[in-house]
Amino acid sequence: MQSDINQETVGGDDQNDEQSEELLAEQEQIRLQKLAKLREEGNDPYVKTTYEVTSDSEAVKSSFSELEGKDVSVAGRIMSRRIMGKATFCHIQDRHGLLQIYVKRDDVGEEAYASFKKDYDIGDIVGVSGFVFKTGTGEVSVHCRHIEMLTKALTPLPEKMHGLVNTDIRYRRRELDLIVNPDVKDTFVKRSQILREIRAYLDGLGYIEVDTPTLTTFEIGANARPFMTHHNALDLDMYLRIETELYLKRLIVGGLEKVYEVGRIFRNEGMDAYHNPEFTSIEMYQAYTDYFGMMDIIEDLYRTVTKNVCGSEVITYQGTEIDMGAKWPRYTMREYVKKTCGADYDAWGSDEDARASAKALGCPVPEGEKATRGNVLLALFEELCQSTLVQPTIIYDYPIENSPLAKRKKGDSLFTQRFEYFVCGQEYGNAFSELNDPIDQRERFEKQVAQKRAQDKNSNARVDEDFINALKLGLPPTGGLGFGVDRLVMLLTDSPTVRDVLLFPTMKPRK
Repeated sequence: MQSDINQETVGGDDQNDEQSEELLAEQEQIRLQKLAKLREEGNDPYVKTTYEVTSDSEAVKSSFSELEGKDVSVAGRIMSRRIMGKATFCHIQDRHGLLQIYVKRDDVGEEAYASFKKDYDIGDIVGVSGFVFKTGTGEVSVHCRHIEMLTKALTPLPEKMHGLVNTDIRYRRRELDLIVNPDVKDTFVKRSQILREIRAYLDGLGYIEVDTPTLTTFEIGANARPFMTHHNALDLDMYLRIETELYLKRLIVGGLEKVYEVGRIFRNEGMDAYHNPEFTSIEMYQAYTDYFGMMDIIEDLYRTVTKNVCGSEVITYQGTEIDMGAKWPRYTMREYVKKTCGADYDAWGSDEDARASAKALGCPVPEGEKATRGNVLLALFEELCQSTLVQPTIIYDYPIENSPLAKRKKGDSLFTQRFEYFVCGQEYGNAFSELNDPIDQRERFEKQVAQKRAQDKNSNARVDEDFINALKLGLPPTGGLGFGVDRLVMLLTDSPTVRDVLLFPTMKPRK
């Protein structure tokens, strides 16, 4: 028996290994020679434009009882091949998975079979027509009557036994990763399903999906650092958006009342397991509700999406069981900090008392003007308490210092009607009762812009006058919420890093 199961290698654990590079170049040269031969014979594989596909791997296997003995046409990439003289078993891969093909010399013809043995390689894309049957071992297969090469692969696939495990190569060459690692394809199929479910849920509540500008003509005063570009025709510096919030609230002013956007966001900041410079967020705004109304929506949305995508409200993330179906606990930030580390905001008589309390707990606090009670409370929460939030939990009533777009709490002007929710110690979303007082909003914007310019003398941050003018027309009481799609996909696919759920994450260029 002659074996042709894939033993070719592309990028193993050490892509810089000189011998691997030489072997790869040698294998590509052999494939180029095969391509030249095919072209000389009038069989150029790159001139094919269409191939009629009547079935696929999933349909053939799931509907075997109806398709047995019937003709089908399938297409896919050769992933393995076992040559046994006058017959060959091979597996082709399409978007649904693998399907076994049985190719026999007496059925396809001597010339075609000889070409199949000599000119075809692992990785080539082929079209196959034949009838459905089941082998002696019980595997549903297609008995080939005709096979043709649709595309010649010049670069060999990774060696079958070890696959493609180098994460740097996987992220840079996602197309290769998708070919050889089926679970990766499953992740991105599930990502698409998650987005469909989110849209279906919000559409069912009467929200409408909108699109707002990605490019803005000025830098807003928010803390995130934007990417800057230049518009040649207008001779104007422009900025990629760091959020979709202000435009969406202007639509609420305009009377749309329930809007959401699945938007690409760009922030010129660092990268880690939970951050990429460009990412996808969903922001939603609803008139005549507040942050408690948004709490109810996000809890039910997560529960519904998790059940529909994962088949259960209970999932496992990195070894920890997470119950999305249970009622999410809700604590004010003051309550949770006191509960977790004993620091009591209400007992602090001054900013100095707050700093002393944090120091006693070993928590670093901001310096100078930022060392207020509210900022100390936030630092205690982030440093000592957030990591304890394993099951889905809502933390609400945030200090005014870091909530420039949220409405103040009635009777407690040092806090805002804002919440965030957490799973496994990570923040997953942020929501407000939206500030609709144009005078208060202008004051907060001006303070925010001043702080940003103090930090960066070259900053072009300024107040968004268009948004202020919109507020002057009247923004009804509104609840708003935003969350990162990528983090939700990480959670529902049990992925440890955001790069695993982005098809093409940002990577530092190779030299």
